Amino acid sequence: MLILGIETSCDETAAALVADGVRVLSHVVATQHELHEEFLGVVPEIASRAHLERILPTLEAARRDAGVDWADLDAIAVGNRPGLIGSLIVGVSAAKALAWSLDKPLLGVDHVQAHLHAARLVEVGSGQPPEVPPEISCLGLVVSGGHTSLYTFTDPTALTLIGRTIDDAVGEAFDKAAVILGLGYPGGPRIDQLARQGDERAYDLPRSMLAPGSLDFSFSGLKTALLYAVRGQPQGRGKDVTFERDISDFTPEQVADLAASFQAAAVDAVIAKLQRAIVQLTEQGRR
Repeated sequence: MLILGIETSCDETAAALVADGVRVLSHVVATQHELHEEFLGVVPEIASRAHLERILPTLEAARRDAGVDWADLDAIAVGNRPGLIGSLIVGVSAAKALAWSLDKPLLGVDHVQAHLHAARLVEVGSGQPPEVPPEISCLGLVVSGGHTSLYTFTDPTALTLIGRTIDDAVGEAFDKAAVILGLGYPGGPRIDQLARQGDERAYDLPRSMLAPGSLDFSFSGLKTALLYAVRGQPQGRGKDVTFERDISDFTPEQVADLAASFQAAAVDAVIAKLQRAIVQLTEQGRR
């Protein structure tokens, strides 16, 4: 079984050829970081237009790298939810056209759930075992873009959502934290790199646990706490609000400490919810 996978849910145009459900023959990703950097975040209209320009070269590169012909495909899979609607339309339209022209099945995929299945994939030539047992029963964590979610599943098609963010996802919080710290976009990699030089205990930032037993996430409070740590308490309201200071008042060492403290708080919250979920699921299994 040879399947072409297409992904355009946000700001990356991606395609891969996968054999037998787990063996990755090729994968190509066209990023858009340079297009969105000046806006400090993804601009949906720009993302959609970039997908239009890059979708066909990306598909062709994936086919060429895998050394297969279009006629060799058994099906086309495409991420059709959730995501930026304009970006999704580009990928879905390309997938539909290709499936129709080749007379192959078209498979719609929830791209958030697909992140969990990606852990089973094996890249050909990587030295990893060529096959992964199909039986699977586990707790799954998705931390991607606007999503921070916990799932349980006992087989590839039976996923149950048990926890999700109630406000900002952790990825969004990282991007906003990077803006507060003057690090630019994309925020996640830049905070991670700078955090390695800092002291994660320098600033006491909150770890949101929500209600006892809750498996949901919340990162808006952490983002606000970082803002106040950098700028101080706001004075005034609305358009007239002012702050005591800004990031230019901090030394490079202090900025690194802020990055490290923020990252530690965010990661601690995720780990704590994973541990809470394991305890709850273990107790349920004993009943």
